[in-house]
Amino acid sequence: QQQIRDINLRFDAMPSSFNSPPSNRGIKIFTGSSHPELANSIATHLGLTLGKAEVGKFSNGETSVTIGESVRDFDVFIIQSTSNPNVNDNLMELLIMTDAVKRASARRITAVIPSFGYARQDKKDKSRAPITSKLVANLIETAGVDRLICLDLHASQIQGFFDLPVDNLYAEGMIVTYIRENIMGKGDIVVVSPDAGGVKRAKAIADRLGVDLAIIHKERKRANEVDNMTLVGDVDKRIAILVDDMVSIIFYSLLFGSLDWLLRIVIIRNKHLIKKHRLILVER
Repeated sequence: QQQIRDINLRFDAMPSSFNSPPSNRGIKIFTGSSHPELANSIATHLGLTLGKAEVGKFSNGETSVTIGESVRDFDVFIIQSTSNPNVNDNLMELLIMTDAVKRASARRITAVIPSFGYARQDKKDKSRAPITSKLVANLIETAGVDRLICLDLHASQIQGFFDLPVDNLYAEGMIVTYIRENIMGKGDIVVVSPDAGGVKRAKAIADRLGVDLAIIHKERKRANEVDNMTLVGDVDKRIAILVDDMVSIIFYSLLFGSLDWLLRIVIIRNKHLIKKHRLILVER
């Protein structure tokens, strides 16, 4: 009984936004300009319509957001990626929309960010380097978000940058299902991590499939420029599946450069690239 009382005391001490019941008025879904098709698909699946919101630009380039309907006492979900293209614009749309629905007396605000921008800058890896992921986390919290839902964060430690609940969802199960249904049975498979940073991600998929793992170790002169590559593992006459979480046009060239390099060394029967976030780099 004493333990039950202690649990109740801890629960009562939590912020009201955490332990309050869902709004009786239901939920509303809003989106910015990053992925309106995805947001519309989610709303349709839930039997809802997207909330009315106008997102645009003022003549001086500032972001303009206007909420076109009441959100008072509703649970509001804002679906907005903060990645390429227009990383900064997408981030500002999320922050301004959050501030708008907060000031309109929304009961609870959940930000759904399928692709979390600035995720690469998650540690101080050299002198005078910023930890931009933490900065973005502070901005999102200050804007008024109560809960965050993400998909395959580039680094799991980013969850610790927030002082609010973070649900980091994984696409690993869907990827494994796809491989089993479309690739397995066509030959001997090996899962390849294109760099040392993705070994944990690739190994998780290899273990679930019960196949071998290979690693490409890259030595870089500078960002996006590879000086030397070393293969660790056996890919000879096997189906190689490269797994990475973020792929831009530049990183496509690095990945397929890795494939071309592998092909010059060994004979690979087939090759597949499994990606979770595709980033389109506009600047050349």
